[in-house]
Amino acid sequence: MSWLPEASGHATRVDVLLAGLLLISLAVLGLVFGLMVLNIIRFRVGSGVPVSHEAVVHKSWGFEIGWTVATLVIFFALFIWAARLYVVGFQPPSGAIQIYVTGRQWMWKVQYPGGQREINALHVPLGRPVQLLMTSEDVIHDFSIPVLRIKHDVLPGRYQSLWFIATRPGSFRFYCTQFCGIGHSRMTGTLVVLDSTEYADWLDHTPASGSLATAGEMLFIHNGCSGCHVSGRYAPDAQDTSRAPSMVGLYGSLVPGPDGRPMRVDGGFLHDAILHVGPARTPQANYTTTMPSFRGVLGEDDLAALVAYIQTLSPSVPAGMGAAAVTARDGG
Repeated sequence: MSWLPEASGHATRVDVLLAGLLLISLAVLGLVFGLMVLNIIRFRVGSGVPVSHEAVVHKSWGFEIGWTVATLVIFFALFIWAARLYVVGFQPPSGAIQIYVTGRQWMWKVQYPGGQREINALHVPLGRPVQLLMTSEDVIHDFSIPVLRIKHDVLPGRYQSLWFIATRPGSFRFYCTQFCGIGHSRMTGTLVVLDSTEYADWLDHTPASGSLATAGEMLFIHNGCSGCHVSGRYAPDAQDTSRAPSMVGLYGSLVPGPDGRPMRVDGGFLHDAILHVGPARTPQANYTTTMPSFRGVLGEDDLAALVAYIQTLSPSVPAGMGAAAVTARDGG
C-alpha cells in the first residue's frame, strides 16, 4: 500500500502507520460528531421528545468505561508502533556502509569510506544497509529523503545518524527541510540508487585521494595525536597509556561517563571528545596530560577522517557497526 513514491521497506511501514492513524482518527471524529448531530436532531425544539430530569442525568458507566479503555488501548498501541519505527531508525545493522554527510549553507557535502567526495549527490547500493553520519558546519539544517520517509535535524558540532536500505533503483531528490537562510530553497540534492555492479563501477571510476581512514591516519600524526595516544603503530611507548587512552580497541568499547555510568564509544562520542571537553575527558581518567580542544583547528571533513581511522583500530568492530549495533551484539 503506497499512495506516494517509496523506495524502502521503512517507507512502506511509515505509510501503513500513517494510514492506520488517519483511519482511526476519522472513525473517532465520525463517532463524536455523529453523536452530536444525532442529539441535535433528536432533541431539537419541537421534536416532541419528553426531557425529564432522570433522562438528563442518566448515563451508562459500562459504556463510558468501555469507550475510554478502548480508545486508550488503540492509541497506546499506535504510540508503541510509532516509537518502534523511530527507534529502529537509529539502530543500523552490522556491516552498514558509513557515509559522512555535512551540511553547509547551502549545500550537502558527502564523503565515502574510499575517499570519494560529492556535492549535493549521494550514491548508494541497492539492497545494502547504509548509515549516514551527519553534521553541520554552520547552522541547523534538516536532511530529508521523502521517498525513503526519513529525515533528521543536522546540528553544528554534533553527529546525527540515520540508516536505510534502498529497495528500488533510480534517482530521487533529497532536501533541507529546516529554514537555514536565503539559499535554503537551493539546498537540495539527488539520491542515486545503483545495483551492486553499477555501484562498484561508480566507486572505481570516481576520483578519490585515498580512503578516509588513510587521510585520518595522516591527520592523527600531523596534529600530534600519536605523541600521546597509542594507536598500534604510532606511540611514544607501545605500552604507555598513562598520558592518554589507547586508541586500539577504543571504538565500540564502554568507557566511564561523567556520572560514572558506562558509555559506548561511537562516532558521535569521538567527535565531541575531539572538539571540546566531552565525556571522554572525565575525572575518572587520571591521565598525565590534558587534551586541548581542536575546535577551529579541524574541520568536519577532517573529523570524519579521524573517526574513520580510529574505527579501523578496533578490528573486532566491523566497519559501519554503530554503537547501537555493538550494544545489541554484546547483549548490553
